[in-house]
Amino acid sequence: MIRSHVLICAGTGCTSSGSAAVKEALITEIKKNGLEDEIEVVATGCFGLCALGPIMIVYPEGTFYSKVTAEDIPEIVSEHFLKGRVVKRLVYQETLKGDEILSLNDTNFYKKQHRVALRNCGLINPENIDEYIAMDGYQALARVLTTMTPEETIDVVLKSGLRGRGGAGFPTGLKWSFARKSVSDKKYVCCNADEGDPGAFMDRSVLEGDPHSVIEAMAIAAYAIGSDEGYIYVRAEYPIAIHRLEVAIKQAREYGLLGKDIFGTGFNFDISLRLGAGAFVCGEETALMTSIEGKRGEPHARPPFPAVKGLFGQPTILNNVETYANIPKIFNEGAEWFASMGTEKSKGTKVFALGGKITNTGLVEVPMGTTLREIIEEIGGGVPNGKKFKAAQTGGPSGGCIPASHIDVGIDYDNLIAIGSMMGSGGLIVMDEDNCMVDIAKFFLEFTVDESCGKCTPCRIGTRRMLELLNKITDGNGTLEDLDKLEALANHIKSTALCGLGQTAPNPVLSTLRYFRDEYVAHVVDKKCPAGVCKNLLTYNIDADKCKGCTACARKCPAGAITGTVKQPHSIDTAKCIKCGACIETCKFNAIYKK
Repeated sequence: MIRSHVLICAGTGCTSSGSAAVKEALITEIKKNGLEDEIEVVATGCFGLCALGPIMIVYPEGTFYSKVTAEDIPEIVSEHFLKGRVVKRLVYQETLKGDEILSLNDTNFYKKQHRVALRNCGLINPENIDEYIAMDGYQALARVLTTMTPEETIDVVLKSGLRGRGGAGFPTGLKWSFARKSVSDKKYVCCNADEGDPGAFMDRSVLEGDPHSVIEAMAIAAYAIGSDEGYIYVRAEYPIAIHRLEVAIKQAREYGLLGKDIFGTGFNFDISLRLGAGAFVCGEETALMTSIEGKRGEPHARPPFPAVKGLFGQPTILNNVETYANIPKIFNEGAEWFASMGTEKSKGTKVFALGGKITNTGLVEVPMGTTLREIIEEIGGGVPNGKKFKAAQTGGPSGGCIPASHIDVGIDYDNLIAIGSMMGSGGLIVMDEDNCMVDIAKFFLEFTVDESCGKCTPCRIGTRRMLELLNKITDGNGTLEDLDKLEALANHIKSTALCGLGQTAPNPVLSTLRYFRDEYVAHVVDKKCPAGVCKNLLTYNIDADKCKGCTACARKCPAGAITGTVKQPHSIDTAKCIKCGACIETCKFNAIYKK
């Protein structure tokens, strides 16, 4: 009889930290001690607390072990499973209260979260369809197919207030209704899993932890609009997600949940995978569909919109992974239940990939309207190393930087747009006082310049001209006139580019100019980078009072720019210095500084 289930994260984050080796060591040690009939090991999806991986949780007591290595396994098996004693040094400290193990829901990271899209991630084996079914999986599809008309199905989605989680926030039910009304003998349902924002991994985690939720939702969408064929367009860089989708699709077909005559209703629907080659522009709906067709992934002008003329020239709906992941839960719990969460115009929850200068990096899901402060200070554990919060970047290269003065803004679609940012797919990068906002704007613009497909002039040429101006500014050659040029060019591109990539590419520049213009001015007028990031505006110096003359910096300097004798203060030849920072990293006395 099984007395304990051990859930080990097998998402990309924990896998990269060695969770596969932990799992194998655990299975081996369990067999070695004759416990295979008592302890069951389950590989699951992401738990969310990626900073603590590899993660394993022991149920029924809910003991949360973090940063586990294969070398720790014999101790865990001996102490926990044979002697009944928790290995406290490996337990997530927030769950420990004396000898009592607290619920994860009582920790700061989890207590303000509400997991809807992530409801099964970290709880089930994503490669076992029976576990998904045990969590009410495919009940929504059965109810829709056997008791509801397509129009009633769309009405539920409309009443829920669900908006697309891929960035633009278009009402999902409205998109479905447009496709339903389009007359054609062939329609398509597509899923955008081409998650390309730097630092974003929300969709990947859903696919790795709960792939059947997306499959079930796509089947519901297909019934609603009158489609019999669907495509999931997923990044080739997501091998774990691809594998689990392949397993899930195969299992769904074997159970009669994909294919012909689903639930004996005469409804037919099947799904194929298409792998993206890493082009960011293919996250844009028309470019994605063009890529599925086997052509170069380039966007085209709208209208006609995909709901009228999309994939292969037929009516098509495209939603992203997180949007679909909400659908089964909406039908199981009711539209009113979903609409009761969030704000007036932004219903439900939102998943964020929390990264950057934050203590608890990972995946969080909170009701719309949750403030930035709650996410950063309470869920995220604040900015580490005693540094001050400076800004948060939402929406990736398409979004903007939110300054500390707006930390109490409730995060929803309209609020973010009002302050010059956007929801995007859900990346949330936290920055502290050591980040240069001009450099941040340049980083994101470099990305969009590289990812531009080149089809339209405003994006192909305009973003490159913007980047040239930013390089000029960070090199110390900028003028105040350049700031005006940069702003004017950004606004022109925003209003004239062909697709969403070009239209939103200026956002990081515009938002940093809006809130951190003083930093731009410092780069231009004072020829200084206040954060000490932009190399060409820095000089490295040695504080003679702190220097002990140990010669470590001189020996480390690759340019031979540091001179001095033993036990005497050293000096740096700024003409030779290449500003690599090796000397600062080497000095044990904090004698070297940059200004």
